[in-house]
Amino acid sequence: MEKDKPDNIPADQPTNKKPSAENPYQLLGLKLTKVEKWAAGVPAVMAAMKDLLEEKTFFRGNKALLHMNQFEGFDCSSCAWPDPDDERSPIGEYCENGAKALAEEATTKKVTAAFFKANAVYDLAKLDDYKIGKMGRLTEPMYLPQGGTHYQPISWDDAFKKIAAHLNQLASPDEAAFYTSGRTSNEASFVYQLFAKVYGTNNMPDCSNMCHETSGSALRPTIGIGKGTVKLEDFYLSEIIIIIGQNPGTNAPRMMSALEKAKKNGAKIIAINPLPEAGLMGFHNPQEISGIIGNGVKLADLYLPVKINGDMALLKAIELLLFEFEKTSRGQVFNWPFIAEKTTGYDAFIKQFEQYDLDELARQAGVAKADIYEAAQMMASKQRIIVCWGMGLTQQHNGVDMIKEILNLLLLKGSIGSPGAGVCPVRGHSNVQGNRTMLIDEKPTDEQLDRLQQFFGFNPPRKHGYDVVRAIKAMQEQRLKVLFCMGGNFLSATPDTTYTAEAMRKLALTVYVSTKLNRSHLVHGQESIILPTLSRSDIDMINGVHQFVSTENSMGVVEKSKGILKPVSEHLVNEMQIVCRMAMATLGPKSVINWQRYHDSYDAVRDDIEKCIPGFDNYNERVLQKGGFYLPNAARDGIFKTEEFGDRAPFTLTSIPDNTLGPDEYLMATTRTHDQFNTTIYGLDDRYRGIKNERRVIFMNADDIEKAGFKAGDKVDLFNYDDGIERIAPLFIIVSYQIPKRNTVTYFPETNVLVSINNVVKESNMPASKYVKIQIKKHDPAIYNRINQL
Repeated sequence: MEKDKPDNIPADQPTNKKPSAENPYQLLGLKLTKVEKWAAGVPAVMAAMKDLLEEKTFFRGNKALLHMNQFEGFDCSSCAWPDPDDERSPIGEYCENGAKALAEEATTKKVTAAFFKANAVYDLAKLDDYKIGKMGRLTEPMYLPQGGTHYQPISWDDAFKKIAAHLNQLASPDEAAFYTSGRTSNEASFVYQLFAKVYGTNNMPDCSNMCHETSGSALRPTIGIGKGTVKLEDFYLSEIIIIIGQNPGTNAPRMMSALEKAKKNGAKIIAINPLPEAGLMGFHNPQEISGIIGNGVKLADLYLPVKINGDMALLKAIELLLFEFEKTSRGQVFNWPFIAEKTTGYDAFIKQFEQYDLDELARQAGVAKADIYEAAQMMASKQRIIVCWGMGLTQQHNGVDMIKEILNLLLLKGSIGSPGAGVCPVRGHSNVQGNRTMLIDEKPTDEQLDRLQQFFGFNPPRKHGYDVVRAIKAMQEQRLKVLFCMGGNFLSATPDTTYTAEAMRKLALTVYVSTKLNRSHLVHGQESIILPTLSRSDIDMINGVHQFVSTENSMGVVEKSKGILKPVSEHLVNEMQIVCRMAMATLGPKSVINWQRYHDSYDAVRDDIEKCIPGFDNYNERVLQKGGFYLPNAARDGIFKTEEFGDRAPFTLTSIPDNTLGPDEYLMATTRTHDQFNTTIYGLDDRYRGIKNERRVIFMNADDIEKAGFKAGDKVDLFNYDDGIERIAPLFIIVSYQIPKRNTVTYFPETNVLVSINNVVKESNMPASKYVKIQIKKHDPAIYNRINQL
């Protein structure tokens, strides 16, 4: 019956379960299920428990879940959404994807020396990222010699000797780069960046360079701080919450609990996104009866299906309407006292609207004029407005300007620096914000470096280092010889996969501090070392004392994290001690830093952090407080301090991009499945979007499919021609979906190969993975076979 068919299957597409020539989806293993209209609920609980069973850690994992994100427990290694300040749920302060992340940490499956002896690197590299990641926890240091085919065991001391030998024979410290994943604790991050600077380089690319560098690049010159300005409690006071380019149901599921409470307090939610994501539409709270057997809560009061990169036109259209409303109701729409006292550049900003036409702006945004009018009306009389965004904005080529336009909107309303109002960049990885606070930054300021110099007595390098994109180019040009990765999966996270893989193979040495096997271990330098480390949930003992570390969430709260699980191997070493042992081996006894002191005590690290980084006074005492402590945030208090504009926040003049496409071109944005966190793939399903057992799919508008001469279920190859280079992602399946015309969506890392190393966000230099021009052609098996052989 038609009414029983999944929403993403065209009316003429068979849905029989048995494979047949008439149902090409089934022949490739793909099954389409119902596209969900709400997120979480009982299915989320069942999915989390299923992962614990698959990882053979049901009882061990459930024990850990009771401690995750609790006051005396450990911080989830998944997203950076904050925990409640006052009371936390005794049932569970975690989400489905947090439970899946924990399952992979708590797994009893192990990757031992025997595993590596039995499996050549070449054979492992032929597996997909999902299978590689499901092998289990790494248990001991491994070394791949030059020309070797298999990783082999190496002692910790010998591993550090090899790393030191490579670092000390470089012609310049700038021939090494030190990458950081967001999972790294504050303490390890501080010691890590300190080592890099004492060694002599600011080459510190990190995961911020691929997710929210754009946010910082827009916020710092405008409001004086590169972080969000709201607390969790502000959501409960807000009148309007705008969610743009962000999918709470998958990327930060616990955010939905905050949205639910905001709705109960009277807030209205406007969702802006090319796809009508389940987590934007509805929420079934699995800790409440209404979320289990009831209808849950409707989230979005208004959904605006903006085109990819149509956000700028949409924002300007809303501002144009607000300006029109203000002209007829002077002082009722704009916050004139705020504009006069706190901002600069209003006259030049407002004059631009003389040139704009609402019909044309609506066309460029891809949103009905009536819907834009409704959004503007919802905001017109409100001042307690919060705007949340994710990588749907930050990975656009003009992402910095779009975030500045969001600030323009909030400045008009006076909706920043007051309760219930402000900006909320939704960080994608736990402690990615803390890493930057701990000076993991390729562009440290003179003020930051002066503090280190004054306290430690060495001259830190002042020259800016490489971010991720520049580091990859430096590898390709052989200006980098050593890459040390503190966590993460560098190859699968980065753009232009073929280019990046070629660049990594030119390195003399790659070193990976990891908990699990990933693809980057298999695409390596001439020599490669894997150093296994503890996870957040593991017990960390130093000199017989159970230790804790600390992290910073996306709202600037620093809180302790103390693991409770027995490590899967006695050979694991925590990240901070790995850095200290590397430092002692590389720098020797003449170093001005007492690395042994740090090696033996997290308290010692925190004592010195408070001397070098503002806001950490009495660090060791305050971090023991229930719920930790907030870092200073002047913009949150309505104080704007910028280098160029002093104590005023500037209105910014931005332009609307030209998104013209050739007759055979489409815009592609990459995204996660729901069964995925960053590059970690938990499974092959995307439950909310109705995809089961397949990742190589491309979501297309039904009219586009027909116009191009395809049909849903066809196999196609995807091409990008930036820089005059043909990039190919072969063998994808077309799925008909509710998406704007000429727009497509695919999953990463499968289509990172199509993102040119030169396709970057202006100012932030992040990969513009949400703005890729592609062509779609009928699948050619010869292309797939050729690429597979490579």
